[in-house]
Amino acid sequence: MELLKNKILQDGQVIGGNVLKVDSFLNHQIDVQLFNEIGKEFKERFKHKEVTKILTIEASGIGIACIAAQYFNVPVVFAKKQQGSNMDKDNFQVEVFSFTKNKSYNVSVSKKYISSEDKILIIDDFLANANAASGLIDIVNQGEAEVVGVGIVIEKGFQNGRKFIEEKNVQLESLAIIESMEKNNIIFKN
Repeated sequence: MELLKNKILQDGQVIGGNVLKVDSFLNHQIDVQLFNEIGKEFKERFKHKEVTKILTIEASGIGIACIAAQYFNVPVVFAKKQQGSNMDKDNFQVEVFSFTKNKSYNVSVSKKYISSEDKILIIDDFLANANAASGLIDIVNQGEAEVVGVGIVIEKGFQNGRKFIEEKNVQLESLAIIESMEKNNIIFKN
């Protein structure tokens, strides 16, 4: 997706060789027009799949998933990182390690929102080592639903996330795959 790649090159910042800061348009301040194009692109890439729900993880995936959901005409469910007093006690739960925060979270989804009839598209902002995606796949499996695909906005192709998802025989679509990155040099995979 050239529009996304250009935005990454224009506004993205590489920190420490393995962190890509895209908070000016993706995960702090949101470029709604870009998100709209991302949603259209996910719909195009998964148009042959029946999707009944989109699943993501809080917080950065929510905006992307909501915009994409308009094109699929389905609800969005998001895994919560913290149990609130207003959350159901009967949940699907898994531990997920955050690469960016270098911390593990227990994430959960109410059992009311995933059922064995669901065909779920997982959407997230980044794919690095597949920790979040793998946790969401596990939650879908706990609900005996079907994972129809994983849609990622930015994939760090030099990390092992793709291999993990493909080993699960799940369709993976990444809109921008970074082959390598250094301080002021980002190379995309063709």
